[in-house]
Amino acid sequence: MMGRVSSCTPLITWTGPTRDNQIAPFLQWNGQLSEGQKEASKQVVTAIQNHQKLLVWAVCGAGKTEVLFAGIHEALQTGKRICIASPRTDVIHELTPRLQNAFPHIPVVSLFGGSEQKNEYSPLTLLTTHQLYRFQAAFDAVIVDEVDAFPYAYDKTLQFAVEKARKKQSSLILLTATPSSKLKKQSRKGTLPTVKIPVRYHGHPLPVPNIAWAGNWQKKISKGKLPHSIAVWSKERLQQQKQAFIFFPHIETMQMALPIFQQLHPDIQSVHAEDPERKVKVKSMRRGDIPILLTTTILERGVTVPGVDVAVVGADDLGFKEAALVQISGRVGRRSDLPQGNITFFHHGKTMTMVKAVGHIRQMNKEGAKRGWLIHE
Repeated sequence: MMGRVSSCTPLITWTGPTRDNQIAPFLQWNGQLSEGQKEASKQVVTAIQNHQKLLVWAVCGAGKTEVLFAGIHEALQTGKRICIASPRTDVIHELTPRLQNAFPHIPVVSLFGGSEQKNEYSPLTLLTTHQLYRFQAAFDAVIVDEVDAFPYAYDKTLQFAVEKARKKQSSLILLTATPSSKLKKQSRKGTLPTVKIPVRYHGHPLPVPNIAWAGNWQKKISKGKLPHSIAVWSKERLQQQKQAFIFFPHIETMQMALPIFQQLHPDIQSVHAEDPERKVKVKSMRRGDIPILLTTTILERGVTVPGVDVAVVGADDLGFKEAALVQISGRVGRRSDLPQGNITFFHHGKTMTMVKAVGHIRQMNKEGAKRGWLIHE
């Protein structure tokens, strides 16, 4: 809608009175927060009340969305306008119905590329970070989910858009499972108030990845064969009737591997960012129609399939950063009735990045145990 905008293009902004947002929000959520969630929830409420900045560092599957409910309720009750932004469209699609169910009397507006709600107003707005270009001093509280995700973490204009969309007196809540080194440094120095949730909402330890050698897997696939270790792992999942994600570092290699995997089972599919059937395939995976889904890092976050196992083919590839490997590992064991699962890093040569990712997960389990929040198995 904005099209090309240059420095000489006039931009029209609203300068009239602020809209009255005092609607009884009636938070309708009867779930129970874990000890870690309770602590974080209190700090989110305090940050919103006092127009403060806060980093919520929570492991994958900690239940970050539920942690926000009390803070959103506080903001709405006091007539504030709040937005939740994420770099990923998938995350916005997943969060919108959850927030609408929690606040059924608030007309939640969801903005993303192709959204039909572009001209609608709501005191509770969910949007992709690119949509923040449309706003100036509009929100009393801005929550940025997946703050470490591409492209937000690497694009200073998107970070500027977040600041531009905030009112002068407002709060900023940053959510992530894998904060950048910059955020970690600010947290350590005390310049960025931080609350950490090292345990998932169900209290079970995070599944720790296995590291397995796969030889020159790219050469094998180019010859129409699967490395033995990957083939064995995949057959085990099929025999156990366990769904699985298998992550690849490159679309080309993944597409080359697809027909080889389909020899194991014809319903195995692949998906990537430019796939026109991406949404359909993810829905099919959630319904249980696809036994194994080959994917790029596009599904490293924001997608939950109960009881899924995960493999990373070529975990030693430079495309897989520590944060990506931690996020991918976070797909496993998210449900309270299915808290365990298998995550395996297949490689041609173990890298420090892989070791750091495993260390990151072990450290979170250690912190959770130290606080007494882990269920001992």
